[in-house]
Amino acid sequence: MENKKTAILVVDMLNDFVTGALKCDRGLATVEPNQRLLRAARKYGVHVIFCNDAHIKDIDHEFKIWGPHAIAGTPGAEVIPELELCDKDYVVPKRRYSGFNHTDLDLLLRELGVDTVIMTGLHTHMCVRHTSADAFCLGYKVVVASDATDSFTEEDYKIGIEYLKSVYGAEVYTVDELCEMFAKQA
Repeated sequence: MENKKTAILVVDMLNDFVTGALKCDRGLATVEPNQRLLRAARKYGVHVIFCNDAHIKDIDHEFKIWGPHAIAGTPGAEVIPELELCDKDYVVPKRRYSGFNHTDLDLLLRELGVDTVIMTGLHTHMCVRHTSADAFCLGYKVVVASDATDSFTEEDYKIGIEYLKSVYGAEVYTVDELCEMFAKQA
């Protein structure tokens, strides 16, 4: 993993997912590890990309399953303030589970020269999983920050992680391990 060829994809670390309409209590435990990982990434030249739900009010079909959430332009669709979105970061709005589905994420990654994506955020069995699937199918190496991702339940989390490892060959590291790797590349 080369720092300049790596991007962290922060999936749905939004107000509605951490404390709002689709609150994930377990998501709170990922905030501090995400903070540490993003600080290290920014310090060592790893790209940071937020893949955020940004739904259209009253029409997005995810609402049939999950109810209204992360509606574009509302506070619920904003990155949680603890992650301190900065000018060097990128934001890719999405309307489906995958950060690649009908977005310019692939184009952005290719323009940045990225070949490896590190997955963080919510949920390992849904949005992280679907984004990882598309990343793998497009030829990116998939890495997962184990303590910077989670799901509604421990079972969903474990199912998601095991699926990513067995189907996409994802490598799984802790945030501390990833930060050490970044520092060694500097």
